[in-house]
Amino acid sequence: MLDQQVLKVINHIFNSKISLNAGALFSDGTSFYRNPPEPKTGDAVTLRFRTAIDNVDAVYLICGDEKTKMSLAFTDKLFDYYEITLPPIEKRVEYCFEIHAGRVTAFYNKLSLQKEYNADYNFEIIPDFSVPEWAKGAVFYQIFVDRFCNGDPSNDVLDNEYYYIDQSSRHVENWNENPALMDVANFHGGDLQGVIDKLDYLKDLGVDVIYLNPIFVSPSSHKYDIQDYDYVDPHFGKIVNDEGACLPEGSKSNWESTRYVNRVTNKENLEASNQLFIELVEQVHARGMKIILDGVFNHCGSFNKWLDRERIYENQKEYEKGAYVSADSPYHTFFKFQEEAWPYNDSYNGWWGHDTLPKLNYEESEKLHDYIIRIGKKWVSPPYNADGWRLDVAADLGYSEEYNHKFWRDFRNAVKEANPDAIILAEHYGNPKQWLLGDQWDTVMNYDAFMEPITWFLTGVEKHSDEFRGDLLGNPDVFTGSMRHHMSHFSQPSLEVAMNELSNHDHSRFLTRTSRSVGRLNTLGAEAASANINKGIFREAVVFQMTWPGAPTIYYGDEAGLCGWTDPDNRRAYPWGHEDQALIAFHRDMIKIHKSSEALMHGSVIFLHGENKVLAYGRFNQTEAVAVVLNNDYSDKELRLHVRQLGVPNNRIMKRVMLTTEEGYDTDEQTYMVQNNVLTVVVPKISASVYIYRQNS
Repeated sequence: MLDQQVLKVINHIFNSKISLNAGALFSDGTSFYRNPPEPKTGDAVTLRFRTAIDNVDAVYLICGDEKTKMSLAFTDKLFDYYEITLPPIEKRVEYCFEIHAGRVTAFYNKLSLQKEYNADYNFEIIPDFSVPEWAKGAVFYQIFVDRFCNGDPSNDVLDNEYYYIDQSSRHVENWNENPALMDVANFHGGDLQGVIDKLDYLKDLGVDVIYLNPIFVSPSSHKYDIQDYDYVDPHFGKIVNDEGACLPEGSKSNWESTRYVNRVTNKENLEASNQLFIELVEQVHARGMKIILDGVFNHCGSFNKWLDRERIYENQKEYEKGAYVSADSPYHTFFKFQEEAWPYNDSYNGWWGHDTLPKLNYEESEKLHDYIIRIGKKWVSPPYNADGWRLDVAADLGYSEEYNHKFWRDFRNAVKEANPDAIILAEHYGNPKQWLLGDQWDTVMNYDAFMEPITWFLTGVEKHSDEFRGDLLGNPDVFTGSMRHHMSHFSQPSLEVAMNELSNHDHSRFLTRTSRSVGRLNTLGAEAASANINKGIFREAVVFQMTWPGAPTIYYGDEAGLCGWTDPDNRRAYPWGHEDQALIAFHRDMIKIHKSSEALMHGSVIFLHGENKVLAYGRFNQTEAVAVVLNNDYSDKELRLHVRQLGVPNNRIMKRVMLTTEEGYDTDEQTYMVQNNVLTVVVPKISASVYIYRQNS
């Protein structure tokens, strides 16, 4: 069965019998269809378009106002391939294809076959835009450090060590205690030593890249309120000088905690913590993995040494006065103040009005701009050698869109100069295209073209678990339409490294969404997050994650069966000693399938079939094809998949290498013969299955 959208287009064109072989028509930005796939200025680029043999009269390339006929370059056993070579490119190029077959004229763009020309969905070539090769199809693993593993209890935050957001700091004695409603000052003790201790576990799982939530000095467990960008927080690193006393009873004045002040301002502790990070990176790299950091540059924290609202740095000889403390502070321009009210001026702008998150005032401070640019370079350079940045709320940085783009251009230039192989990926909701034109970000956390559509399709639940939509549950047309539309905002390089997550620190755990329940910690309580979950649906989602274009990213503990409502319940501690070993084994096996397949790592993608609660799609290159079926219904389904679209010849064998069910999964290979160009399979209820064809195998 052809993709429903393609069928609608063809039926509209003909209003009668279909004679154009729509399933054969294909092109994209992968290396077979665009060579080179990441050209430099001055390169000639060859484009290809695929059709069925002797099925069309002509194929034209539409590039701007020009339409040029393509040449039939070669034919294989299944398809004709048309080619055209563009003259050396000097700037961004947009294009699509026009197909003529008898009286029919159709167009092919990022949405696939269309009845009309629509420039909004053109392919594009962006000269000099490349992304790190190591990140393409790489398996990322996100770690919320405080909740991952406590490798060094001597650096744990102490009870009443300081006061933050209406509560005293608290060391959580029970590692498996669930997060509280106000959780920012509760600390489980996870640290960088804990990450080091678990590197072999991550390597064995199949992880290629570790993404750490913020690790710099900060008063919160999440650390998105940074206090000092130059140093790793000693509570995550090393405390070698631990003098002083915690807050006096009843005190909320953090300068009175000589213990905290010493821990986070003493250069012995700070330098030792940075040294531990160096050791972590060295050990990560020694295992053939990469590591990226979280850059929070839109805002800092009220504890920050530049502002110093808590007056922690006020009397420290090695530190300048903060802008809250003194109008003469060298950091005065780093913040926008509404009143002249020094000393102790609290009229600064906070991000979204939060006085604990002071908004950084780049437009009026070249010094701030230069400082953060230096930070961007510092951590990807020797001796630290991180492999890139994830950028928090990146589109919010600055007070204007114009400045935002300027800053990220400067940031990219600096980071790529320091480490050309570093990745720059941003948190972003909505259309990211204006940041993905080759001069700013490499890619984004893929909410719109990954997390949201698959969540709606498999669970009917919004990614915060705040809403249930029965009309979106199992709706293949909405799913494919959403994926096509949102994927069109990516160039091919950005798509291949897009961070494809099912869960993260800002949204509910996917396993909790499988219950199809709406709720939060404050409405239903922690235990309800684990009620009525369906691991079969979760396994479907993981199969999708590991077989879709991009970089599959596991949120720590998902693979071990962690549940949780949205923030803060999604930040539960990793359940060491209580892991779901079967789920871990499943992730390990699915990652092996992902990494053993060139088609899954780097191949093209095409939809094969869609019906209520059922999806099928394929990944392919010239030597390998993979068909994937998700059956989210509570009945078995027989499907006839036209795998010829993937380049699978007739009378060839495809091997099923993965079958998941509600009860578990099966990796025993089963063989299926392709007959009449169709792969016929029966898939059980609530299942995912993966079928692979390789030439000469």
